Amino acid sequence: MRSLIKFKTTAPLFIPLMLVCFAPSPTAQGQTPTPDMAVLGFNTADGLNALTSVTSGIYNSAFGFSALKADTTGSYNTAVGGQALKFLTTGVQNTAVGVNALAFDTTAIKNTAVGQGALENNNANFNVATGYRALNHNTTGIGNTATGFQALDGNTIGFGNTACGFAALGLNATGHGNNALGSEAGINLTTGNDNIDIANKGVAGDSNTIRIGTAGFQTKTFLAGIFGTVVTGSQVGVTPTGQLGVLATSSERFKDAIKPMDKASEAILALKPVTFHYKKELDPDGIPQFGLVAEEVEKVDPDLVARDAKGKVYTVRYEAVNAMLLNEFLKEHRMVQQQEKEIDALKAELKEQRALIQKVNDKVELGKPAPQTVLNSQ
Repeated sequence: MRSLIKFKTTAPLFIPLMLVCFAPSPTAQGQTPTPDMAVLGFNTADGLNALTSVTSGIYNSAFGFSALKADTTGSYNTAVGGQALKFLTTGVQNTAVGVNALAFDTTAIKNTAVGQGALENNNANFNVATGYRALNHNTTGIGNTATGFQALDGNTIGFGNTACGFAALGLNATGHGNNALGSEAGINLTTGNDNIDIANKGVAGDSNTIRIGTAGFQTKTFLAGIFGTVVTGSQVGVTPTGQLGVLATSSERFKDAIKPMDKASEAILALKPVTFHYKKELDPDGIPQFGLVAEEVEKVDPDLVARDAKGKVYTVRYEAVNAMLLNEFLKEHRMVQQQEKEIDALKAELKEQRALIQKVNDKVELGKPAPQTVLNSQ
């Protein structure tokens, strides 16, 4: 009995000793994780080193390793993911979802980053990045929107850009006001401004340029609201590379070596107008057409035809033909005017001659002896 009683009295002492011996030291524990609960200032944090520096910041939410770790006075921020908004100190109203999203942001406001590395290096305001490494290198550019894998990835100080699609505007560094839609849309742009690239990679150095579609991929264009709509203005044409523009710019500001057309327009007198139908794949309705055959026109004057990107004859420069027709018409008109003057002169001369002839006739009549009457005695 004594031994049993002794065991009972010593056992409670042995258990605490065991717990003390095997309990980890404070050094071995590392920093205590933030508890999964609301903390002072209506802040919420869960994760090792998450939101550990906050002092007066309010309404922050941090979930993940070192999320919002450095935040002191910043408020209304949300960080979800390892090191999301890690270095933010005083910035407000930022949202970061993903590993390293907005990681190096310190004082910026009102940014949204969703995706690993999205806006990772940003410290500017009003940016939105959705996708892996979207706007990853942005530092001071403001007001950018990037949606897609590495969209606007290379942007550093460019502002007001919008990119939607895989790697859209991916190489833009300093350009501003660019808009790109589609996979790799505008990816060749680096420093240009105010471009619109839709399903087109763009050209390095472009500025104030619109590119829609890619040669070889899009072969037809349909635009509503054009056919049947009457407007005033200049005619629009297209180059073999697809550039649109106003035909025959008339201002002398854009012209050199101006001289009268003279006999150059006489080439159109050798042209052979024809009637025809376009092939069915071009015009299923088979509407009757009137015009010229470009290959025949080329034989008369090579300057009266336009060529495609491969250098082949493509169409007739009807605007040039019209100008030549006008010159020929004016030449004929001046000739008719001259002929009318000559005819009028001939008429006047003829009138004078008639008057002279009449005078002569009158004199002849006066010089004639009076008629005599002969009596017949029989």
